[in-house]
Amino acid sequence: MVYSVRSRLKTRSPIPRLPLRPPDNYLRNAMVATLAKQDVEFDILLQVQADPYRMPIENNAVFWPTRISPRVPAAVLRIPQQEFDSPEQFAFARILSYNPWHCIAEHRPLGNQSRARLRMYKELSTLRQTMNRVEHYEPTGDEKFPGSS
Repeated sequence: MVYSVRSRLKTRSPIPRLPLRPPDNYLRNAMVATLAKQDVEFDILLQVQADPYRMPIENNAVFWPTRISPRVPAAVLRIPQQEFDSPEQFAFARILSYNPWHCIAEHRPLGNQSRARLRMYKELSTLRQTMNRVEHYEPTGDEKFPGSS
């Protein structure tokens, strides 16, 4: 199965300095500006493997054809309007780690590239947290930050 995400917003944020190199934080800046004024919704789409030869799991370079297996909407992800760029939130983000394997076994990434990513994610997370002198923290969802509701 392949997951994809599609924004429901009709407007797009301009990318500064194109065709030259955009600023390092242009995506974060666009998120800050957008979420400061409105909610954002995304469609979560699924594509099921219908042909193991034309839709291989072991080769991420192969684009799965939608004429064989169309993307099907499965859920809506809603991010409410909010402020998320306080110094406290940036400090909190420095102790977190993203890991796509933090899920139930049936949803874990498959394929050779994903197996390589698993070790790389763990090593980079450990390195970053060691360099920042922070211990791994598992968020609870109860965290509160100035300016958030």
